[in-house]
Amino acid sequence: MKKYGVFDLIGPVMIGPSSSHTAGAARLGKVARAIAGEDIVKVEFLLHGSFAKTYKGHGTDRALVAGILGMEPSDVRLRKSLEIAKEMGIIINFKETDLGDQHPNTVKFLITNSKDEVCEVMGSSIGGGSIIITEVNGQEVEFTGEYPTIIISHRDVPGAVSMVTTILFEININIAFMKVFREEKGKEATMVFEVDSTLPSDIREKIKLVSAVKKVITINPVKEGV
Repeated sequence: MKKYGVFDLIGPVMIGPSSSHTAGAARLGKVARAIAGEDIVKVEFLLHGSFAKTYKGHGTDRALVAGILGMEPSDVRLRKSLEIAKEMGIIINFKETDLGDQHPNTVKFLITNSKDEVCEVMGSSIGGGSIIITEVNGQEVEFTGEYPTIIISHRDVPGAVSMVTTILFEININIAFMKVFREEKGKEATMVFEVDSTLPSDIREKIKLVSAVKKVITINPVKEGV
């Protein structure tokens, strides 16, 4: 049975009128930043459903940008995030769109770095400040941001998963949730681990030693009280 904490019952401490449109939006932005990296020169936000309809009135635009800048939902600077991004030279664009069969509070981030590389992240704010990330660079994923998370892009070959889980076992990291996503056998795949303990600073380098691994991203929790 799921245990509910104070933030599930009364909602998070935040700036703005709506936990879904403000706190959840800021957390989505923070996770997108963690995935893309801090070298950000441009962000296009593709807004779906109610996010598209109310993003200005509910402050969703400012919350999303605040998250991209690394701010917490409770940060008083959230209200001025658009201005702060402009001062930092980050180009911000919002576009209303239809992302298909997605949660009404869904956004896709197109994040460009100084090398003109684009990282795509899609996620939804599902209520009470909680979020779910559903796609990274075109690959289906699923994680909440409430646990330390490891995202691993790899070739779908026998033994890849077991080699990574062995590494985690050897450094005493317990796996809370794990999923493997692939579109076709033997092609590109993604492992997602949500774990119970803080990730050591060298975890990425350890996992990269697995020959099938192409890229490793680690994300710290983005929800208060976790």
